Amino acid sequence: MLRVGLTGGLATGKSHVGMVLSQLGCHLLKADELGHQVLQPGGEAYAEVVRAFGGEILDDAGHIVRRLLAAEVFDDPERLKLLNSIVHPPVIAREEAWFREVSAADPGGIAVVEAAILIETGSYRRFSRLILTVCEEEQQIQRAMKRDSLSREEVVARLRRQMPLEEKRRYADYIIDTSGDKENTARQVREVYQALQRSI
Repeated sequence: MLRVGLTGGLATGKSHVGMVLSQLGCHLLKADELGHQVLQPGGEAYAEVVRAFGGEILDDAGHIVRRLLAAEVFDDPERLKLLNSIVHPPVIAREEAWFREVSAADPGGIAVVEAAILIETGSYRRFSRLILTVCEEEQQIQRAMKRDSLSREEVVARLRRQMPLEEKRRYADYIIDTSGDKENTARQVREVYQALQRSI
């Protein structure tokens, strides 16, 4: 089984590329969904996150409000580091369990994990291949404004806190440029898929 990481900057088309890879036959896991799960009441990270960040991040039902949690760490690298140190270990443990399941069911398969900060956290080292999605910065801004109902200033602030795409390129085995139309992106994904198949 081939372990593949799929990453990219804000609104560069990771989810679309992941969907096309899945349609082509890859097994796909979204790390962000695992992040949601471990933060649910009873989840592996829930109690520790509430202890670290306080009851102000909870709604009336006791669920963590991700928007409030994000606000706690947005402009504070140390707090963000603390949050990641709590959330990432159980997420990685769930990923590894999923890899074992996929490997047992499909030893010759391609297992893709879609995650936003694979490079920044050093998690990229856990994968045999790394795919990076890129596009023009103005496209990132427009897409994120539309998708997340954010102002231009909010999106730009988020982008400035991310590792630049140019820097991420150095880590990637494959780069998919999503600047064009969806068919152009799909063509690139098919080429990458064929290359991955050859390397199993």
